[in-house]
Amino acid sequence: MKHDPQKALALLARGTEEIIKTEDLEARLKEGRPLRVKVGFDPSAPDLHLGHTVIINKMRQFQDLGHEVTFLIGDFTGMIGDPTGKNVTRKPLTPEQIQENADTYAEQVFKILDREKTIVDFNSRWLGELGSEGMIRLAARYTVARMLERDDFEKRYKSGQPISLHEFLYPLAQGYDSVHMKTDVEMGGTDQKFNLLVGRHLQSQYGQDPQVIITLPLLEGLDGVQKMSKSLDNYVGITDAPDDMFGKLMSISDELMWRYFDLLSFRSNEELAELRSRVEQGANPRDIKFLLCEEIIERFHDRDAALAARETFIARFREGAMPDDIPVRKLETQGQGIGIAAALSQCGLTASNSEAFRMIQQGGVRIDGEKIEDRSLVLEAGFSGVLQVGKRKFCEAHVE
Repeated sequence: MKHDPQKALALLARGTEEIIKTEDLEARLKEGRPLRVKVGFDPSAPDLHLGHTVIINKMRQFQDLGHEVTFLIGDFTGMIGDPTGKNVTRKPLTPEQIQENADTYAEQVFKILDREKTIVDFNSRWLGELGSEGMIRLAARYTVARMLERDDFEKRYKSGQPISLHEFLYPLAQGYDSVHMKTDVEMGGTDQKFNLLVGRHLQSQYGQDPQVIITLPLLEGLDGVQKMSKSLDNYVGITDAPDDMFGKLMSISDELMWRYFDLLSFRSNEELAELRSRVEQGANPRDIKFLLCEEIIERFHDRDAALAARETFIARFREGAMPDDIPVRKLETQGQGIGIAAALSQCGLTASNSEAFRMIQQGGVRIDGEKIEDRSLVLEAGFSGVLQVGKRKFCEAHVE
C-alpha cells in the first residue's frame, strides 16, 4: 500500500460527521497495512436510494485505498430488531424475510462496491454460537445505567413506555461483531453512534485496540430540507431510470449540489476544488451539475445511459427554448410555502395570479419540464426548480 497517509486521511474524512478518534485513524493509516473495515446492515429495508449510498461510497473509498471491507448482513441482530431512534419496540423479522432482503441488498450494493474485494458475511455465524452462557457473559460486560444513557431508551424509560430486555442485546450483539472480527474501523450513520461506541468498549474489555468510529450524516433530499426518504417523495432511487435520475438531480439547488458532490461523488478533493473555482470564476452551475448527474447515473447504469439522459434533458429543456442564463428568484415565504400562481407572478412569468391560473388551464405551465394542471399546487419551503410559462419564459425559483 503506497498511498500517502495524509491524503488518504483527507479523502476519508471528507463528508463525515465525526471520527473517533482522528489521530487513531491517522496512526493506523501510517502502519501501511490493510485495515479491517466493517459496516453492518440490518436487512429491514433493502430498497436503496442515494441517501443509503453515502456510507457505501465511503466503503468504496476504503477499498480503493487497499483496505479490507466487510459488508456485514445483520441477520442475527435483524431478528432482534434495532431499537435505534424508535419510541416503541420494533417487530423482529423472520429468517425468511431477512434472507430475501439480504439477497436484494447484494444485487444493489455491488453497483458501488468492488465485488472481488468485498467480504460479505452474516453475524449469525458467531452470534448464533454464543449460546445462553456466552450471551450472559457478554451482557455482564455492560451496565443498565450505561444503556439508559442512550437517548431513545432514556425517553421511553422516563415516559413509562416498555423497553424489552432483548432490545438491550442489540447494541451488545453489534459490539461483539467488532470483537469477533477484530475490526479496525467501523462506520455508521449518526444515529448509530451509541452502538458503535459499545463496540469500542467491548473491544477494550476483550483486550483489543478499540476500533476507530466514523459516523456519516444523513443526506438531504431533493428539497434540501428534510432527509432523503421515500415516504417524503424527495428521493432518487438507485434503480430509477436514467432520465428520471437526471431530471431529479438537476432540480436540486446550486448550494445543495456541493453537498451532493461531497457525499456522493468519487472525485478527489482537488477535483472538487477545481469545480468550485470554475463556478466562482463565472461558470454556469448547471453545467457543473451536469457532471454530478452523469457521474451518478454512470455508476448505477453505464456511461452511454448517462450521456443519453443528458441529451434528453437538454432536448427537453434547452433546445430552441431555454435561454443560457435563466433568471433566479428567491421567494421568501417564512417557511409557509407559496401557491403556484403567486410564484409565477413573483417570478415575473405572469402579470397576475389570474393570468397564471389561465395559463395553467391552457396547459402552458411546467415545472422542470412537467406540465402542471393543479391550480391549487403549493410549492413548499425548500423547493428548487425551473418554472416555465409558454415556450420562452423561464425562472429558476427557490422557495424559502
